[in-house]
Amino acid sequence: MRTVNFAPLNRSFIGFDQLTSLIDTVKQNEKKPNSIPYNIESFDDNKYRITMAVAGFTESELNIESQNKALKVVGTQALVEQVGSEFVHQGLTIQNFEKSFQLGDHVKVLSANIENGLLYIDLEREIPEALKPRQIQIGKEDLAQH
Repeated sequence: MRTVNFAPLNRSFIGFDQLTSLIDTVKQNEKKPNSIPYNIESFDDNKYRITMAVAGFTESELNIESQNKALKVVGTQALVEQVGSEFVHQGLTIQNFEKSFQLGDHVKVLSANIENGLLYIDLEREIPEALKPRQIQIGKEDLAQH
């Protein structure tokens, strides 16, 4: 029997409860060669933080866009030619990247900051009052029916 590893889902989907229908999307995101390292932290049931390693990128070279339950982070650097030098060894390569995250219902981006080569994106799930559980009083008359 084959087992399904849901670990990739926890790395790409934030605020979702029904994860099984999203397996194909996760597999496509994980196969992209120009992906950069990132963490997703949960501070409680409704607060999250994505931390991405964006060393070599300035604030103006990063674009963060939230649209239709998706968060997209794009890093684009202009090509800079080294004048007067030649690499003996080039272990540092800064590649353009694009990383997408699927957001759950009512998850919104609160802020984004860069510090020491790390991009921090804070998110929060705000459930509308109409969708929150509410206590129903027994024995109270409904005035709307009279």
